[in-house]
Amino acid sequence: MREGWREVELEELGTIGRGKSRHRPRNADFLYGNEYPFVQTADVKAAEYKITSYSQMYSEAGLAQSKIWPINTLCITIAANIADSSILGIEACFPDSVVGFISDPLKSDVKFVKYLFDMLQIRIKQISQGAAQDNLSLEKIRTLRFTVPNVETQRKIAFILSGYDDLIENNLKRIKILEEMAQQTYEEWFVRMRFPSYETAVMNEETGLPEGWGKKTLIDLGKISTGKTPSTLNEDFYNGNIPFIKTPDMNGSTYVIETNQYLTKLGSDNQKGKLIEKNSLVVSCIGSAGAFALVSKPSQFNQQINAITFKREEYIFFTYCYSKSLKEKLEALGSNGATMTNVNKTKFEKIEIVLPDSQLLNKFHKIFKLNFENILNLQSQNQRLREARDLLLPRLMMGIVKV
Repeated sequence: MREGWREVELEELGTIGRGKSRHRPRNADFLYGNEYPFVQTADVKAAEYKITSYSQMYSEAGLAQSKIWPINTLCITIAANIADSSILGIEACFPDSVVGFISDPLKSDVKFVKYLFDMLQIRIKQISQGAAQDNLSLEKIRTLRFTVPNVETQRKIAFILSGYDDLIENNLKRIKILEEMAQQTYEEWFVRMRFPSYETAVMNEETGLPEGWGKKTLIDLGKISTGKTPSTLNEDFYNGNIPFIKTPDMNGSTYVIETNQYLTKLGSDNQKGKLIEKNSLVVSCIGSAGAFALVSKPSQFNQQINAITFKREEYIFFTYCYSKSLKEKLEALGSNGATMTNVNKTKFEKIEIVLPDSQLLNKFHKIFKLNFENILNLQSQNQRLREARDLLLPRLMMGIVKV
């Protein structure tokens, strides 16, 4: 063992406990309100490093059957997304599918422990395999043993690695601001109809829209295609460098930068006409319908996704902003009494979109084209930062590189 390092269990570094959500059913309306942040497994996964946003909030009744965890609690998921971890940047509640770890500052650094879980996530998933669904219990976490240095060295290692994550977090904030600027302008101009010189605009009595505006369908914007999965029995089709997009790869990002699976040229060529170009829009239409993103490079995608390859550059960012409203439309189109949303290509093509006149559309495009180029650059930077951090991570955490 490396000098000064020792093998410990997690509870020797701090306290751990399971989140609380005792009420059944969990989706009872009275549990939710706008008072207490309620962090769930998807929020932990999306945060990566520090949790500051969440999808739901508890009411007083929700809090009464749960508990508030303090800032700097390490959240570790034990169901759904197994062994994802992130540090609370806010006080929050979380359910029993999340384990909380509170560091003892005399024994451990919470960021260091978070990086331990990042490094050991594959191992943790291996011991949590279940027959129906992966599950990592609190008891299994208690049996894990880690090799750690003294707390001062832990802090030094965490400081180096968190430098990468701080840069990533700053880039994500910049991306959010750039996208919000475009989205807010889109809604002001094209939803609330307060576009430049709207006061003097002449309305068309027949359409109820300003002159030069009109209702189109998505097929009018370009080529629509539905994805397809190459045979998984042919190993020569996979592990190449052509992104193969699935719904989780969108992950709330503006652009799809990387995917969990890649095709070879042989695999791509096996599916003629399915390769889409950069700045095509992909939209999930089966299952978790309504996820969308732009494509950062020529890519293929699976059968749960429809894509638009635009015939005019001016349509790209306008339609991206419009896509914020697609989820409700897709769910209405694809329900049909079924348990899973399913919108086929024909239905998708016929979805209506209101297009402004060419002059206003071009104005919007010119203003925000640079925003989206910057977003793509920032996302690409983040990918490189993650790769550099992940190369350094095991070397530092195993004591191979001294600090």
